Amino acid sequence: MISKIVAVQGNNPTKLNPTTDTSVFLAQEIQNKNYKIFYYDPKDLSVINSKVIASGFFIKFNYKNKKFYKILRKQKLELTKCKFILIRQDPPFNLEYISATYILDTIKDKVKILNNPTSIRNVSEKLYSVRYQKYMPSTIFTQNISEIKKFFKTNKKVILKPIHSYSGNDIQLLDKFNLKLINQFIKKHDHIMCQKFLPKISRGDKRVFLINGKVCGAISRVPKQGSFLSNMSKGAIPINIKLTNTENKISKLIAKDLKKENIFFAGIDFIDEKLNGDINVTSPTGLKTLYDLSGINLAKTFWKELKA
Repeated sequence: MISKIVAVQGNNPTKLNPTTDTSVFLAQEIQNKNYKIFYYDPKDLSVINSKVIASGFFIKFNYKNKKFYKILRKQKLELTKCKFILIRQDPPFNLEYISATYILDTIKDKVKILNNPTSIRNVSEKLYSVRYQKYMPSTIFTQNISEIKKFFKTNKKVILKPIHSYSGNDIQLLDKFNLKLINQFIKKHDHIMCQKFLPKISRGDKRVFLINGKVCGAISRVPKQGSFLSNMSKGAIPINIKLTNTENKISKLIAKDLKKENIFFAGIDFIDEKLNGDINVTSPTGLKTLYDLSGINLAKTFWKELKA
């Protein structure tokens, strides 16, 4: 019999902020149903004698305590003994990330993994949005300098994003063509995403939560004064909002597509009713913030949709 264990593949708990972290929020919810939480880092995955083993620790989360977690015991665990595995580490999408998905692929028929490791490898968090470009601001994906120059000429003010980064890291806003900077950016990131700047970002973006093919809720995140980054890790302030009809329609369409791709939980973002092209499938965040703002507990929804 499979024991009531949920394994979380994530960044070390010392790096987590309990006031906003979705992994802690999901773990705390399932703990209340008498599940044990086993926690490990992607680098601690191994395949030994055809078994997928993780070196990690059993952990208990408690929001009431100043130190929000307690490590109960360190051990190696064969991951097929778990009921669920949550992939919750930060991207970047690098070779360690890819190797971890290949390792987990070998056991995905024996244990429910969220999101499905094959799917998160195939659904690029930026490039997947190519199929929704009619709902997006003008956007190109390229390493070609002359294409970028042409794009600049048309759009005047442009956002440069790495395709495989996360959390607003390395994003640049350019209001004039800077060849040196663009060359360095391409050298560091290979293909990049160039997008027409939307000035209404100053009023905030909207993060929409998609669970099991359904649109389940949303928050807005307003950049701090002088910033164009709506990531809470970059100082943005969350507020409670409703989606417009346009946003709701696009969100439903993407939710349905992602369910077909075997993506159970995702976060998508809008600026000024336009999809910004970030389809967050590795470690979507914001559920704890939504709960604090509105009392809506999507961790309950998450586990209910899984029938945990």
